Amino acid sequence: MSKKCHKHNEPCEITPMQQIPLHDKNIDLKKTENPCPIFKVPVVLAETKLQIVVEADIDLDPKATEIKRVTKNVFLTQVKLIPVEFEKASDEHCHHIPGFFKVKKAKLFVAGHIRKNIEYSSSDCQGTLHDRIVTIPFSGFAELKHGDFLISPIIGVSDSGKSYFLNDNNGEVPRLDKNFFQNLVRYNEQPYGELIGANFFELDFSPKTVKPEGEFGVLREKIVMDLFLKVLQVQQFQVHAHRVLPVLDEGTLG
Repeated sequence: MSKKCHKHNEPCEITPMQQIPLHDKNIDLKKTENPCPIFKVPVVLAETKLQIVVEADIDLDPKATEIKRVTKNVFLTQVKLIPVEFEKASDEHCHHIPGFFKVKKAKLFVAGHIRKNIEYSSSDCQGTLHDRIVTIPFSGFAELKHGDFLISPIIGVSDSGKSYFLNDNNGEVPRLDKNFFQNLVRYNEQPYGELIGANFFELDFSPKTVKPEGEFGVLREKIVMDLFLKVLQVQQFQVHAHRVLPVLDEGTLG
């Protein structure tokens, strides 16, 4: 039977269980043949910092006498890479690969919003803190040049062809009712963005000067935000590797 607690303020005693040390040993790993596998993985095309400047007026209801705390987060709704300059893609022997191009320059379109949580006090004596949540949208674009890319984006171009025929009975007249069509469609992996972080520099103030302990109902803010982004694209890579298998102790089964 467990021991009873004799006093209300004293903790009950429990019996601990001693842990037994276990022996650990590394599992042997054996290399097998070299298959040179092909991986299709996200590749970091660029890591960039964008500076975004916004200004907004925020209504406060009830009116404030003092701003206590402001916290911010950034949310992205769009990161799109639009190529504008290209060069032909080449293999390891510098031979051009038909239909594929490396991007040398592109426009990066970014859109999203800043979410602000404003805590402030009103003129109420011993009143509670008030909370105001607002979203401030932003949008813009930046230019990524050849030197900004860690690895160039790859774009495959689609093509179409049309062939005409002569009249069967008169070789001087074309047949307008007979054509041959060929369409080649290459589908590309869309480059996309990933949020790394953001650094905010902000000035908040009342547009109208107020006396100490005076009330103001509008908060004007000027924000400079450094936005840190990754731009990625799914690409294929072939690597020289060895398949590794764990070797277990098999006892009499080996």
